[in-house]
Amino acid sequence: MNLLFIGDIFGSPGRSFLKELLPELLKDYQIDLAIANGENAAGGVGLTGTVAEEIFSAGVDVITSGNHIWHQKEIYPLLETEERILRPANYPPGVPGKGSAVYRARDGTAVGVINVCGRTYSSQHFDCPFRALDAGIDKIRAAAPVIVIDFHGEASSEKIAAGWYVDGRASALLGTHTHVQTADELILPGGTAYITDAGMTGSYEGVIGADREAVLKHFLTQLPVRIKPAGGKRQFSAVYCAIHPSGKSEKIERILIRE
Repeated sequence: MNLLFIGDIFGSPGRSFLKELLPELLKDYQIDLAIANGENAAGGVGLTGTVAEEIFSAGVDVITSGNHIWHQKEIYPLLETEERILRPANYPPGVPGKGSAVYRARDGTAVGVINVCGRTYSSQHFDCPFRALDAGIDKIRAAAPVIVIDFHGEASSEKIAAGWYVDGRASALLGTHTHVQTADELILPGGTAYITDAGMTGSYEGVIGADREAVLKHFLTQLPVRIKPAGGKRQFSAVYCAIHPSGKSEKIERILIRE
């Protein structure tokens, strides 16, 4: 089973580059399931139904998210009805949506996808992501031989620890959130593909996708600013994984395409 996991899509620059590149990549890598983190896809913060449909129409099968998923309130009811959009599983009980689901890849493989947020350096009080992963894996293991995890977190150490924690129980744990692609991809001893951060799909002439003048103003003055997507040249960040029917990964490859 061939998996493509796309790093955080940031605003319209990320969406436009996704639409330009994804169809060819799906063919070249013979992708059976494409997953993208879309929590910054609508104007750089949050997700809307219209934007989600644009991402699905480009060829993405599943959208994962993170702590910014709640910034566009129109997404709340959609999280209850759209099976292809996940929010982090370790939010408290009662919030809209779900943090894991099983999908059917194009080659017929059942693929479980789990989305969690890290706690280290977070201003939010999430439930334990490690215990949420235990629960998610136990819930879907019988239905899906392949399990893919989007670990959305700030700290490299927490994501690396999570990779070792699920090694042999998940096919891949792929980090998101920092918008900077890391060069530490590997297959762990138990067969779990791992990378600390898959990177960002958006403008690389800003600051992690955002307009650099606004970000510089904030750092220089400490005053609040309105963040918007940067203009300029774009990049596409992703990870390709080849996964055996047993659920063990056989290959992981970073993809970084810039204009």
